[in-house]
Amino acid sequence: MIEVGRICVKIAGRDANKKCIIVDILKGQYVMIDGETRRRKCNLAHLEPLDDKINIKKGASHDEVKTALKKISLETRETKPKKKTVRPRKLRRSKLAKKETPAEKKAKKVVKGTTKGATNAEKAPEKK
Repeated sequence: MIEVGRICVKIAGRDANKKCIIVDILKGQYVMIDGETRRRKCNLAHLEPLDDKINIKKGASHDEVKTALKKISLETRETKPKKKTVRPRKLRRSKLAKKETPAEKKAKKVVKGTTKGATNAEKAPEKK
């Protein structure tokens, strides 16, 4: 009963209650499906085969499945390919990057209000 070109109804998953065609038979209990559903590998337990069969070759492309389904007045799922994006990469710190001198580090600390060797008495505000 399970053969290439068999029309089935998907009974599980987000594509449930949609018609599909078996495009290829894979290892074990898996088949490749296409049609109103997404083109993907599917477990046979999630399919209910119908009596209808379409003549397509094993491993048929999406376009071939689409033309075969138009003959029996079924629509196929159209997907758009994702846009290619450049993956952001972290830049390594260059060995030639400018290093802060000890004077510059000290200047930053003074701006913040304290120095490295300051005591609590020096940090406390003066009382009048």
